Amino acid sequence: MTEPSSQTDPTPDNTFSDTMPPPVPWAPAAVRLLQGIVYHDDAGDTWERILSGVTPLTDYFARIGLQLIVNEEDGMAYLRQIDPESLPPEYPSIPKLFRSVRLTFEASLLCVLLREELRQFEEEIHRDGRCVVTQAALLEVWQSLAPTETDDVRANRNLGGQLRKLEELKFVRQFEKDPPSWEVRRILKARLPLQKLERLRADLEAELERRDAGSVQEEELDAETGRRKDAEGSENI
Repeated sequence: MTEPSSQTDPTPDNTFSDTMPPPVPWAPAAVRLLQGIVYHDDAGDTWERILSGVTPLTDYFARIGLQLIVNEEDGMAYLRQIDPESLPPEYPSIPKLFRSVRLTFEASLLCVLLREELRQFEEEIHRDGRCVVTQAALLEVWQSLAPTETDDVRANRNLGGQLRKLEELKFVRQFEKDPPSWEVRRILKARLPLQKLERLRADLEAELERRDAGSVQEEELDAETGRRKDAEGSENI
């Protein structure tokens, strides 16, 4: 009987390091930007690496159909998909990397409230400070506009959940836990410029009037995905 071979697959020879191109100091910043928006006060030295490597980063991302936006005044940097029609004709078709975030009606309404807080803060108080709003103040306005929940505790819990969802998008950041307060991040200005803010505000006001009139439509089945979605009241940001 033939003895089974005791040989195992040889460990791949780790020679890739010998063919690696020279390192570049902006590489960590490039990865962070692909992960999402970068703020000047984020932990680490990513912001400094971005500022010192704007030119090579801009060139690198442009080659893959992305535009680097660096706003030193607001202390943030992020990537934006370049419109395919704006690319030179010799560029190949580049898949879309970023997808629009579809917000619920409640999250869209909250974005409008936060964007308005940021606008007033910058116009009336300090342009370069932190725009911080208490959750209690937000709750008061929230309930006045969308009084679907009469129980204050449940309404506050719902508002907190919506704020945490926006925190995942880096639209807000919790400033204090007790009592809870939130910093409105300036990326909202990029996601909701004034023209889009006014359009969204008008859409939400119309939706609120429709709901107040008691004509809330039933959920409709999305034939493409097989999931249920709200007939109206959601927004892409």
